[in-house]
Amino acid sequence: MLNVLMLGIGQCGNRILDAVNREAFGGSSRLSKYYSRQKFPSRVETLAINTAVNDLKELRFTAAKDRLHVPNLHGVGANRGIGKQGFWENREMIMEEIERRGDFDIAFVMTSASGGTGSSFTPLVVHELRERYKKITVIPVMVLPFREEGSIYLQNAAFSMRDIMEVESDGIILVDNQYLKRLSGDIKTAYDKINEMVAERLLFLIESLDSEMLSVTDLGDFKTVMKGGLGMGTLGFYESDKKTASLTSAIESSLKPSGLLYPADVYEDAARAMIIIQGSRDSLDVDEITKSVEKLSTKIGQVFKGIVIKKGRPKILSVFTLGQVPDLEMLYAQAAQAIQDEKSRKTRAKKQLDDAFAYIEDLEEVY
Repeated sequence: MLNVLMLGIGQCGNRILDAVNREAFGGSSRLSKYYSRQKFPSRVETLAINTAVNDLKELRFTAAKDRLHVPNLHGVGANRGIGKQGFWENREMIMEEIERRGDFDIAFVMTSASGGTGSSFTPLVVHELRERYKKITVIPVMVLPFREEGSIYLQNAAFSMRDIMEVESDGIILVDNQYLKRLSGDIKTAYDKINEMVAERLLFLIESLDSEMLSVTDLGDFKTVMKGGLGMGTLGFYESDKKTASLTSAIESSLKPSGLLYPADVYEDAARAMIIIQGSRDSLDVDEITKSVEKLSTKIGQVFKGIVIKKGRPKILSVFTLGQVPDLEMLYAQAAQAIQDEKSRKTRAKKQLDDAFAYIEDLEEVY
C-alpha cells in the first residue's frame, strides 16, 4: 500500500485539496467523507493549512480534523515576510499535526505560488518534510497566477519559485491559471474547473502507482521522471469516448495543449515522461501502446509506461518534465519589470514629497 500525504497550503491549495477529498471519497455532499469509504487502495491523508480562518471554513468536503488554522485570523495579506514569520512561530505545531498522521512514501504539497500564505509557507514546509522524513518523495504542485492579478502576486510567484527550487524537492508540478483560464468565461467557474482537473490527475496518478499493472511503473520511476530536465513538469490527461479514433490517438491527445495543466510542446520541451493507460482489457492493445511510447521515446528520451486493467474506456495520464520553460521565464521577466516599476513609482513619489517640503521650507524662510 502506498502511503500518501496531500497538503493544501493557502486558499488555492485548500480548494484543490477540497476537490481531492470530493473525488477520493466519492460523494457530493459535505457528509460524504464520514459515510463513504475511500475509493483508492492507497492510504491518503489530507491536511488543509491556512492563516485565514474564513477560507478554511468555506471548505465543503474536508473534515474539520483535517483543517489547521495557523494563528493569523485574516491571512497574511499577500506579504511573504509576514508569512515566513508566521510559519517559524508555529513550525512545531504545523509539523506535529503532520507527523501524528504517520509515515509517508510521497507528499504532494498543493499551493498558489503567488498568495501570501502559500508562497511563503510552501518552501519551508517542503524543507521540513525532507528533514524529518528521510525517505519521503516530496512534490510541490505550484499554481501560477493570472498575469493580470497584480504586481505583488507576480513578485510572490517569482520569489516563491526561486525558494522552492533552492530547497531541492523531488520535482515540481506546474499548473498555470493564465493558461487554463480559457476553460471558462468567468473566474469562479474557471477556478473550480482547474481545481477539479488537478485533483483528477493527481488521484489517477496515485491510484495507478498503487495498482497491479500489466506493464509496471512505480514510485521510483515517477521520481526518476520528476528529476529530469529542470526538475519541473506538468500533467496531461485524456479520456476516450466514442469519437476517439484509436488508442494511439488517445495517447497523443493526452499530450496535446488541450489536456495539459501548463503550456508546453511536449515533443520539443519534454525531458522525461511517464504514460499511464487505464482501461478494460479488450480496449487495450499492448503492441499499439508500445509502438506509441517508442515513438515518443525517439523525441524526448526516456519514457516509462504503465498499463492498468480497469473497467471502462481508456484513460491516459501523461507525466513529463521539461528541459525549457519559456512561459515561466516570461513570468520572471514580468515580475522583474513589476519590481522595477514599483521602485520607480516610489522614487518619483519621494521626489515629489521632497520638492513639496523644500517649497514649504522656502516659504517659512520668507515669512
